[in-house]
Amino acid sequence: MRKLILAMSGAAVLAAPLAHADVVGLGANVSYWDSDLSGKAASNGDVVDVENDLNLDSDSNANLSAYVEHPVPLLPNVRLNYTSIEQSGRGELGANFDNIIVLSGVTEVQSDLDLDQLDLTLYYEVLDNWVNVDLGLTVRDLDGELRVQEVNGTAVSESEIDAVVPMGYLAARFDLPFTGVSVGGEANLISFDGDSVYDYNAYGQYEIAMLQLRAGYREISIDYEDDDDKLDVDLGGPFLSAGVRF
Repeated sequence: MRKLILAMSGAAVLAAPLAHADVVGLGANVSYWDSDLSGKAASNGDVVDVENDLNLDSDSNANLSAYVEHPVPLLPNVRLNYTSIEQSGRGELGANFDNIIVLSGVTEVQSDLDLDQLDLTLYYEVLDNWVNVDLGLTVRDLDGELRVQEVNGTAVSESEIDAVVPMGYLAARFDLPFTGVSVGGEANLISFDGDSVYDYNAYGQYEIAMLQLRAGYREISIDYEDDDDKLDVDLGGPFLSAGVRF
């Protein structure tokens, strides 16, 4: 499976006036994301609706992240982020899909979508006061598989996602005039040669001592094609997270 390598320039980030932390800062958080899935998948020219035909539902979506910020000028801060998405469901095909042949009526199928995302983000603090703005570059390792199997049969279709994608990164947070309360958002995005990945969230945050609590909405859009496999899906829904900051 070929790797999707997309070129981006970081010149705009490097040219921006930079702020930096006074001391080394560490943070980590874990979140639960309740997402709905919609869109289509294609294999060897056959197309299926992942929501209406496959009836895919969320089983568990987890997200873990950690970051390090430092006072060294010109060196970027570092963030790691891991997202695991699992969707499964039992649906019906009214037409042939890849190796699954519908002879008459409909064919019942069991489907599973597993999608893992591992991000390495290098970023700079452009503003660091009551308005906080970060700019940088994310390299995302996108690895996943959609498996559709005929119920009471042996026919199986397997479509894979295998990509390393550079993405622009932007984060902003606004501290409100209430102790510990803020609102913000984060975005990673890239679009190139017909393929695109968008990942953004908006949230409200309450911070007390070292504890950070967030509630918000996250959406991921993936439009990816590799040889005979194509995945064009959207996942969106609310999330809750808890983290610590040192």
